[in-house]
Amino acid sequence: MMRSLHVKRWLAAMSMSVLGALSAQAALAAEPAKPPQPSQQFVDGIAAIVNKQVITLQQVNTEARTAQEQLRRQNIPVPDHAVLQKQVLQRMIAEELERQEAERLGIRVTDAQIDQAVQTIAQRNRLSPEQLRAEIEKSGVSWDDYLKNLRQEVRTDLLRQRAVDSTIVISDAEIDAFLKTQGQQIAAPQQPAPQQAAPQSGPRILGLAQILVAVPEGASSSQVQALRQKAEELLARVRGGADFAGVAASSSDGPQALSGGELGVRPVDGWPDLFINATENLQAGEVSNIVQSGNGFHILKVLTRGQPQAAPSDAAAPPALGQAAPAQPQQQGPMMVTQTHARHILIKTTQVMSDQKAEIRLNQLRQRLVNGESFEDLAKRYSEDASAPQGGDLGWLTPGETVPPFEQAMNALEPNQISQPVQSQFGWHLIQVLDRRTKNMENEFRRMQARQLLFQRRVEPAFEDWLSQLRGQAYIDNRLDPASNRGRR
Repeated sequence: MMRSLHVKRWLAAMSMSVLGALSAQAALAAEPAKPPQPSQQFVDGIAAIVNKQVITLQQVNTEARTAQEQLRRQNIPVPDHAVLQKQVLQRMIAEELERQEAERLGIRVTDAQIDQAVQTIAQRNRLSPEQLRAEIEKSGVSWDDYLKNLRQEVRTDLLRQRAVDSTIVISDAEIDAFLKTQGQQIAAPQQPAPQQAAPQSGPRILGLAQILVAVPEGASSSQVQALRQKAEELLARVRGGADFAGVAASSSDGPQALSGGELGVRPVDGWPDLFINATENLQAGEVSNIVQSGNGFHILKVLTRGQPQAAPSDAAAPPALGQAAPAQPQQQGPMMVTQTHARHILIKTTQVMSDQKAEIRLNQLRQRLVNGESFEDLAKRYSEDASAPQGGDLGWLTPGETVPPFEQAMNALEPNQISQPVQSQFGWHLIQVLDRRTKNMENEFRRMQARQLLFQRRVEPAFEDWLSQLRGQAYIDNRLDPASNRGRR
């Protein structure tokens, strides 16, 4: 697991700007919204049942009013109320499934994690937390609503880290091949001659939006054909002049439907291969042909394409939680970095192993270490990390390779010193620093960038596949859209 932690080390999980955050949150309009009229009346007021959890029609209508105002703020055509209800309910079902799975895995978002997220968002926008709150509230969003949505995003990010990140393995051979295709050598490059042009300010970027027609797991060939026909009809509407964001809001099965299908902006190489190939000849504003994946049929629109400015602007919407930040410009010459050789013992939290119990267990283990027992032996016996067979040894760690709580605690230690119990999204750790060294990391930096981009290509499709499996295994009774229940138990 700690090596999945290593993968996450290269991701900037909390780099959301005020503008990006606001576009992702449900905004409250200044003018009162017209009370919606339910498209269907249910005697029991139940809109859906997700496993054993009920979603009421009243909850759906409350969320629909908020979504309506959000779409208006984004100048996206608002679907009629019956369609909006269905889209909102689909999103609520997905969120409920994630909540239930996070609870099963013992994933809890603490107030400290939310405070850290707020601090990071504020710092990225060169604001204090107080100024960030003022900007949020000035836009018409209540601070409580903002924090509620932020908590949900953090939970989704933690769930993805726990369930998916560790399943993505990037081999050294894949990194070598990627660097070769990019025209980069593994060996340290020579300094450019004075007459050479200066390197570009950053990687080429690509912004996309999508309309997704999802294909349920186990769908028959006739169902697949009918869904392809639906995708072709949606594509014809868009090419016939219909607003892409409006069609996404009313018809897309993707989680970004109510944000007009926007997927964000990132380096071109950071998108899945399928999306890169489908859009490589498209300019901003153009729409792809239908693209089929394991999740269904995609229609992609290029929102932006080109070269980023040398310095990112606060007005640009950076990645949401869990997405990798755009790769920084390649640096030339030596990069001297202080590395830390560390090991740890990890106790994961579950419904049975609470945070309190995990912390108590690690305090007991720490006392045994203080009394002279071997860290290596205790790690082999008690650690729940993949590094346990190696006595918890994580090797030489570069700054940014571990999640912030782990790195901060590790950096505060002297060689041979053992930390107090440290909490991260993976559980609770005891950390021991073995040694430190300074090393030229120029080559490793290029490889790290390549690994980050390759990881980013795969993590979102893998997470979507995982969510699809989670949904397929659940009991879902969607009473607003019974047809969506087909293929589910």
